[in-house]
Amino acid sequence: MPIIEVNHVTKEYQLGHITSLKENVANSYRRLLGKPIHKREDFKALDDVSFSIEQGEVVGIIGHNGAGKSTLLKHLANISKPTKGNIIVRGSVAPLIEVGAGVNPELTGRENIYLNGAILGIPKKIIQQKLDEIIEFSELEQFIDTPVKRYSSGMTVKLGFSIATSLDADILIVDEVLAVGDLAFQRKCFDRMEDMIKRQGKTVLLVSHNIRQIERICERVILLENGKVVADGSPKEICNLFYEKSEDVIKEKHISSSKQNESIQVTSVITLIDITLLNNQGKPTSSIYTGEDFTISITFEAHNELIKPKFGIGIHTLDFVYISNNESFNYVEPDNILPGLFTITCKLLSPPILPGIFSIKCGVGAGEIINTIFLGENLFSFSIKNTSNCSITRDALINIKSEWGLTSNNLIN
Repeated sequence: MPIIEVNHVTKEYQLGHITSLKENVANSYRRLLGKPIHKREDFKALDDVSFSIEQGEVVGIIGHNGAGKSTLLKHLANISKPTKGNIIVRGSVAPLIEVGAGVNPELTGRENIYLNGAILGIPKKIIQQKLDEIIEFSELEQFIDTPVKRYSSGMTVKLGFSIATSLDADILIVDEVLAVGDLAFQRKCFDRMEDMIKRQGKTVLLVSHNIRQIERICERVILLENGKVVADGSPKEICNLFYEKSEDVIKEKHISSSKQNESIQVTSVITLIDITLLNNQGKPTSSIYTGEDFTISITFEAHNELIKPKFGIGIHTLDFVYISNNESFNYVEPDNILPGLFTITCKLLSPPILPGIFSIKCGVGAGEIINTIFLGENLFSFSIKNTSNCSITRDALINIKSEWGLTSNNLIN
């Protein structure tokens, strides 16, 4: 029997501000006259959602902002009620829905531990036995008797996660809040979650925009879009589908657009005019294939003479993980460039970058002691795709060539 059943759940909200007393009276008058009343527009945060989760399953829920992920988790945690349909949860739930959720800011950290334990129906004696463990894991020994309202958001998350994962609930629900904590604590959290999954067999529902973490931790992923379940299956299959949908959105908004959300430091010495990506046939493009040579061509206008200019061109992911940074040293070293237009090109040979969406960054320096006169990131977005006869996955960013060997006295050929 599933530990969670979601049966045709719909959640509707009305958009716009709450109607005033004047508007309510006016609407009542219109009803008496048989005239149409002014209604606020209905919005479906969840639209006929159905699925079930077995005990011990670890399920990731992904989707773009506004897809309905947090709304769904709030229904599973019994924080909100559906407009239509029903949810059956067989077991206790420890929700970590948002920063501060389930934590009373007026109480101290210690008092909140007892409060949350009581809410979950855990005897006070058991909470006392786990108290030191919870405080130690939260790293809040110094502040445990301070009211939570004086905690930072990161401290509140530490306390909430420590309580939720230390008390013996059947189901753990985590919604993105781990992004608030520091990196060292995030590592501790994921180690504990993996322990809960592998050794304790807990049921875990995890919402995160970190798709690589979802792929690592979860054994099943549900993709939401506009409040509907559009896919439900293995992490690799569903996450790849999400990447493809994300790439389509990015292409519509960013690729080949001269009005992208660029991050540029610029002086009056030089102006960026154009960026073009050329495939291995020298044709302009916004997408290339894995392992294919391509050229980045950037045109500038120099307003002053550039003395001993130097150039750098690199590639980064959309969340600014830098993949490469190629510099013109020992390749192009002019003594000067006179005012006017000029174009710098950088050809990348068989780059080992795996499929995804990437952006170009560029820097220009000049002078005997190099001064930066231009520095830009996210200047041009492009996609790298699999070739038709290749099925490289997205488990990493680059594909490093390797040589393999095997030594054994028991080989069978």
